[in-house]
Amino acid sequence: MTRSILSAAALSLVLLAACSSDGKSGSGTTAASTGGSTAGSTAGSDVTETTGAATTDTVGVNAAAQKCAEGKVLTAGELTIATGDPAFPPYVINSDTPQDGQGFEAALAMAVAAEMGFTGDAVKWEHTSFDVAVLGTDNTFDFNLQQISINDERKQVLSFSDPYYTSNQAVLGYADGPAKDVTKLSDLKQLRLGVAAETTSQKFVTDVIKPDAEPFIYNDNADAKTALDNKQIDAIVTDLPTGLYISAVEITGTKVFGQFSTEAGGAGDQWGLVLAKDSPLTECVNLALADLTSSGTLAKITQQWMGDYTEAPVLSND
Repeated sequence: MTRSILSAAALSLVLLAACSSDGKSGSGTTAASTGGSTAGSTAGSDVTETTGAATTDTVGVNAAAQKCAEGKVLTAGELTIATGDPAFPPYVINSDTPQDGQGFEAALAMAVAAEMGFTGDAVKWEHTSFDVAVLGTDNTFDFNLQQISINDERKQVLSFSDPYYTSNQAVLGYADGPAKDVTKLSDLKQLRLGVAAETTSQKFVTDVIKPDAEPFIYNDNADAKTALDNKQIDAIVTDLPTGLYISAVEITGTKVFGQFSTEAGGAGDQWGLVLAKDSPLTECVNLALADLTSSGTLAKITQQWMGDYTEAPVLSND
């Protein structure tokens, strides 16, 4: 999917619901800073990320990523990161202060920056529209992240990092409906499921869930939503961002009961950090992402903001 599905109204409502239920708006991210891009020049120097009510693992400067980034940023001693104009929850909680690290992409970006040795005032943020971000003509940022799917067309004018998120499949329905007790994949087999035709979600339903009854296949998500609204089906299977939008804005009284990890089967859109075409910093960002992945930090950031915060837990594959 693309950024357009996540409107201001939708994600503002997601934010209000989340804050009222679990108070994860938090007080901001604190990051130790020793000034400039060489903060913590030895591997293992620590930057503690405190995000809302939870604290991620300590993020240390990655010596390889830090060395790689030397001389490859637009402004010496600074890393410039771009996000949406404006940016929305759960990706950035407060559009005016993404440096707080509140939200999925804000927290991830600050962790990538720390891995490359940029902390505190050495990290600068700016805002760009989604359209500008994917044109490949804006050279005012080192990297940009705002739910931008990696595809071959965009690769003609941009460089992408390795993927940092794959939009999982999710299930939504009425909060008090037949799907309300869903906790694992097998719980869906007995439900009347609706899905948009010729989508990743349809393949996921038919190949992975394998419901007892044939799923209801609709021309698009709009028709599936109408069927759910009319109680003709018990639940819709779609990608997580679409599910959050539907439940927040389009059908009152519905909720996303959970999402399925990519290990459950089926592939979603992969999002990457956007850099200028053939940017030498791409390699450095990938080193940082690899370290965050191997340490488990990326998984924890993802679960906190895309699972816990949005109340869309990862459901069991059983």
